Amino acid sequence: MTPEELERAVKMASTINMEVYYWWCTAVMVLIHAGFLAYEMGASRVKNTLASGVKNILAFAFTVPAFYAIGWWIYLAMYKGLSPDFEAGAAGVPWSMSMGPNLGDNATGVFWAAFMMFSATTASILSGAVIERIRLSAFIILAIALGSFVWILAASWGWHPTGWLTTRWGFHDTAAAGCVHTVAGFFSLGVLIQLGGRIGRFNPDGTANEIAGHSMPMTVIGLMMIIVGFFGFLGGCIIWQQNAQWMTIFNTPATLSAFAFNTLMGFSGGVIGAYVMSRGNPFWMMSGALAGIISVAPGLELYYPPLAFLVAFIGGCIIKPVATLIEKARIDDAVGAVAVHGATGFYGVVMVGVLASGYPNAGEAPPINLGGQIGGAFVMALLGFVPGFVIAYVLKALGRLRVASSVEELGLDLAEIATHPYPENSTPATGNGRERLAARAT
Repeated sequence: MTPEELERAVKMASTINMEVYYWWCTAVMVLIHAGFLAYEMGASRVKNTLASGVKNILAFAFTVPAFYAIGWWIYLAMYKGLSPDFEAGAAGVPWSMSMGPNLGDNATGVFWAAFMMFSATTASILSGAVIERIRLSAFIILAIALGSFVWILAASWGWHPTGWLTTRWGFHDTAAAGCVHTVAGFFSLGVLIQLGGRIGRFNPDGTANEIAGHSMPMTVIGLMMIIVGFFGFLGGCIIWQQNAQWMTIFNTPATLSAFAFNTLMGFSGGVIGAYVMSRGNPFWMMSGALAGIISVAPGLELYYPPLAFLVAFIGGCIIKPVATLIEKARIDDAVGAVAVHGATGFYGVVMVGVLASGYPNAGEAPPINLGGQIGGAFVMALLGFVPGFVIAYVLKALGRLRVASSVEELGLDLAEIATHPYPENSTPATGNGRERLAARAT
């Protein structure tokens, strides 16, 4: 073998290794959606269990073709702001050669698939917040808008080496806490304001009643599955270069070792912080695991592990108080999505500015700085909130946002899915099940 042939063989082996790596990152990310499926079904009352699950499955299914049609083009073309670069976006249109089975392209499909899974994650974040009262059709419209347009616009602006937030402000968000979690959390907040609370959630004096899901064990297991899926999510945020060097999406140095240290420290710190603040509530404890990882994600390659633990611990501590403030505002976030994803994503982005100011960023972009991180966090929050609020407002005005009160009281499983989640004789003893058991006893 000549030196040139050896060089080509080594390059091809590196390319195929990269392709296989992102293939398995994408596969592991599917566990995020299995986790959301279990998590939200457990957090729902029996009468809404299957409706919550079906929403997640349909969000995933509808996001795939929608993101193929427009999402990849948005990421490639919209990095300047609202003025598209049509030449850069040409590779992302559905009829481009790179968007099909081009045997000479080992990269586009696997990168598109990883980004598509991020899209589906944003839709799943919204899904939990709105359980038990949103129309299925309205949810699909909102999920497509969030998953195939809103979040990827944020990614083009601030999770791209030439995005304007990066090149002008020095914005840095290594593992997409801003463009995925902050955007989805604040999009959910905008929707929730229009959607309103579940029947019986709030009293006339403004106090809140707890509406417990039918299976806390299912919810906790689902949350743990999301944590497993996060390893694929975070792994998909690191780029393999041909010179055998790992880089962030901003083309700054990174290693999987740094990601491993700080992902696990983030998990641990978030769990302990939430456990302390919630006095041992298992739902908030496991939600703290998500909050901890999201909190450290923007600086995943930068933090010394004990510092990552501290950042995550604080992230775990803040979710319950934030959820309480949202509840006091008479906003019914059924699973704390705004607190766990929106608030901690915002917090994590800002903390990079506090702790890593001056660190080099992409190319000739300004170094990481507190002003750029705060400004970028607000851009992400507003880019999520405004479309969520406006689209939900329009759906509400058309009478298409929320199911009728009679449907809500009956349960969405019978009204929208037309089936029971459990055989009648094995229904868990919650809600109507308790009443039936009491009636039988008398």
